[in-house]
Amino acid sequence: MRVGEQSTDPIDQILGEVPVPAPLTPEDVRLAVRAVVVHAAEEWPAGPKCRNDGAAYPCRLHRWGRRVLKTHGLNERQIDALVRHGNPFVHVPFPFVLTGRAPARPSAPVTPSPRGQAGRVAPGVRPAIRPGGTGRSVAPPATTPRWPRAS
Repeated sequence: MRVGEQSTDPIDQILGEVPVPAPLTPEDVRLAVRAVVVHAAEEWPAGPKCRNDGAAYPCRLHRWGRRVLKTHGLNERQIDALVRHGNPFVHVPFPFVLTGRAPARPSAPVTPSPRGQAGRVAPGVRPAIRPGGTGRSVAPPATTPRWPRAS
């Protein structure tokens, strides 16, 4: 059975489809990722079955997870890459940015410190330590999503 086909399982016919929540939340997206990974296909002599509950593939939760991820903005290739990746806790950004790049943050002008050259930074270079501060390193901005790319 294909992903878009109607199931012939009696339980599926009685219960119907799991509804997609109208306003998607980050928790819905996390649960959908977990549903498509945990309820992935496993080959059996009688055909593919759900790896988690042995129902005909795709089971109700796998179909629900795919619908939620499509509503969130992922395409089929990206969802298949999530399933192949196999980590049910992989992070999908919310809101999903199709280009995968975050907008650049404007750089703040660096003012010279009264202590001399210690506070000066070359133009276009981020300081490794916050000036006049605690000595903690500055984390680089997150510019790429942390979910697997479809090949």
